[in-house]
Amino acid sequence: MKARVTVHRDFRIASIDHRLYSAFIEHMGRAIYTGIYEPGHPSADANGFRQDVLKFVQDLKIPAIRYPGGNFVSAYRWEDGIGPKDQRPVRLDLAWRSKETNQVGINEFAIWADMAGIDMMLAVNLGSRGLEDARDFLEYVNFPGGTQLSELRRSHGTEKPHDVKMWCLGNEMDGPWQVGHKTAIEYGRLADETAKAFKLFDKSIETVVCGSSNDGMKTYPEWERQVLEECYENVNYISLHKYFGNQSGDTLNFFGKIEQTGRYIQTIGGTIDYVKAKKRAKNSVYICFDEWNVWYHNIEEDGRRWRSWDWPEAPALLEETYNFEDALFVAGLMNEFIRRSDRVKIACIAQLVNVIAPIRAEKGGPAWRQTIYYPYQFASLYGRGEALNIAVECKTYDCAVENEVKYLDVAGVHDREGGTLTLFVVNRHLSEAADLDVALHGFTNPRLIEHLVMEGHDLRAVNGPDHPERVVPTQGNGVGVEDGALKGKLAALSYHVLRLSVG
Repeated sequence: MKARVTVHRDFRIASIDHRLYSAFIEHMGRAIYTGIYEPGHPSADANGFRQDVLKFVQDLKIPAIRYPGGNFVSAYRWEDGIGPKDQRPVRLDLAWRSKETNQVGINEFAIWADMAGIDMMLAVNLGSRGLEDARDFLEYVNFPGGTQLSELRRSHGTEKPHDVKMWCLGNEMDGPWQVGHKTAIEYGRLADETAKAFKLFDKSIETVVCGSSNDGMKTYPEWERQVLEECYENVNYISLHKYFGNQSGDTLNFFGKIEQTGRYIQTIGGTIDYVKAKKRAKNSVYICFDEWNVWYHNIEEDGRRWRSWDWPEAPALLEETYNFEDALFVAGLMNEFIRRSDRVKIACIAQLVNVIAPIRAEKGGPAWRQTIYYPYQFASLYGRGEALNIAVECKTYDCAVENEVKYLDVAGVHDREGGTLTLFVVNRHLSEAADLDVALHGFTNPRLIEHLVMEGHDLRAVNGPDHPERVVPTQGNGVGVEDGALKGKLAALSYHVLRLSVG
């Protein structure tokens, strides 16, 4: 398969917000308990945090993390997770039919996030609670001292405020499954008043309003229009969620869902523009794609177990085992986020540990990186800079969800300060290698300095505690710069990170 790619230094899409490579972790299943936190584990520190898991997290260079939910947050009382641990109540978590011990709350999580080098993006409960409780939470978390709630925090051993700047106004409020589900107008007005109060507290705070839970909702995209018409001037982002699966076993259709996601982003972008014009607003609202991942392997089994169990503590839930096909998909989805970085400023992989996550950890046992860990990591490490508008000429295919899908998926990022150009390339063809020819315009003395590749694996190959490095990246070969162009052969079903020095 011939594949011609044209890259020009000056054909820029946008400067990429570093928060495009963020994550999400919820009080759900074993994400917190026996995930990041397990007192008594051989690797646990004095605070009970697993250092083996922490090291994998640190290596991802995650800029921000959304916490504590998710569906969990819509019935959560933040006060349950503060103060002496032996006095904290055990509560029923209605979202996931389990018991929440509250041994990890905002102050403990802040300690972990600081060790991981991650900024917190906190969600407030606008389901069973509302504006007053959200305002109290903000004061407890962010005010230096001298008030009842800030002094309460200091009495709990946290002298300095956490100074959280990103706040999510509830979670999936369009979903009938959500505790405190509201209509778009009801929710939009509540979100507006909450955002207004937060910005009166600190005008530098950024707020995220709930968009559709997914693009299959009956209310999509009318939900976005109605919500934004209520709160546009006081919010900075609108959230999008989407999970992906290959239940039919059709690999090419699975990959086509990446292009479908691009249309989702484009639609919400148009809705934002419409509301901005209608309201004659001066401010811009962007997209926070704060839940995304592959989720389908165990979904039916999880549903049966969830409906039958009797309020356990930290049950194993949504513990997907990801394969090589999933890694190729995640690589392509990261490319789509880069290409849509003019609209999408924040994106959060859901979730980070154990629950539909790139990192798995056995209770009392080892931790390991799943196949999807690596494309997410490479995008985070090397996808900082300016997203470039890249032209790709190659074969295409039609599938159930999209037509004329290109077999070669390419995204490019130019780091002007570092003098590098990084191309993220996925050959989605099932059997044909790609003869790559990349024209590089406007770059000085291009030189290939690194080539990382994931290839040659069965699509169903996975990593696990007994074989944690079955599917890992290796050093690539057969690609180089010739006469100012990047040329080489890329195997079928392969993912490549091509890093060039460009002066």
